[in-house]
Amino acid sequence: MIRFLEPWWLLAVLPVLAMAGVYVWRQFRRRTYAMRFTNVDLLRTLAPKGLGWRRHVSAVAFLLSLFLLGAALARPSVDKQEPLERATVMLAIDVSLSMDADDVAPNRLEAAQEAAKAFVNELPVTYNLGLVSFAKAANVLVSPTKDRSEVIAGIDGLTLAEATATGEAVFTSLDAIRTVPSDGANGAPPARIVLLSDGYRTSGRSTEDAATAAEAANVPVSTIAFGTDTGVVNIQGENKLVPVDRQSLQQLAESTEGYYYEAASLGELKKVYEDMGSSIGHRVESREVTQWYAGVALLFGLVAAALSLLWTSRLP
Repeated sequence: MIRFLEPWWLLAVLPVLAMAGVYVWRQFRRRTYAMRFTNVDLLRTLAPKGLGWRRHVSAVAFLLSLFLLGAALARPSVDKQEPLERATVMLAIDVSLSMDADDVAPNRLEAAQEAAKAFVNELPVTYNLGLVSFAKAANVLVSPTKDRSEVIAGIDGLTLAEATATGEAVFTSLDAIRTVPSDGANGAPPARIVLLSDGYRTSGRSTEDAATAAEAANVPVSTIAFGTDTGVVNIQGENKLVPVDRQSLQQLAESTEGYYYEAASLGELKKVYEDMGSSIGHRVESREVTQWYAGVALLFGLVAAALSLLWTSRLP
């Protein structure tokens, strides 16, 4: 669909239309008069025999050239639908004190950070990506975006805190997914939550409630367990055993049709998004085509000049 960004400039075509009207009027008017001219040879020289309809071609091309130049002043544009990829992944990373255990080198948190950054770098750039950190509560550090540098910076800035709110991490991720604009597509965007944790929930809503909410939203939660059963962390000068709660993480993944892993590797992380569908929405963007109007006007002008020179030896 063609529309004009400055439609008032379309008034510039009115003189062109008036000129076209005068030309047509003159053609009809000339038929009503008989011209007396005694020098027939000279007449044939001025108006060669057989020119006929061809005398109108250059005039029409010239008028079209002027018309398009007038329309170009109004800045014509076309509305084009641009595809927008809506597939969304939320990374939820556990920053509880137990993630300081060094049973996964160099420690659980740093291993999770490295795996998460590798995942970010491998994820298709058309996908939206967001970041949630959770300890006693869950916080959206980066809302879903295609800016990978923002997510990497958020991962690098993770710091440890007390408690583990695994369920809250899922609920917060679901809330973030709902903020992705529809852009003309129907329904929620296809989404996945990738939750990296050592498992044991000590705060917030239960993982069972979180799984129910994720299942209702049709958002699979893939969980990756970091650590071993012999992990130890020093809290306030006291060494505490912090084994991984594999069972709750596995149940969370299975109940939402996600994946469950016990190790962090780039190969495993790829499986999280290999099965992801995509939903293409559209947004309408206006693209100015003034140069096309000017170009076609120039073409018609050249045609008018060339035909006029060819058939009458003069410019229109």
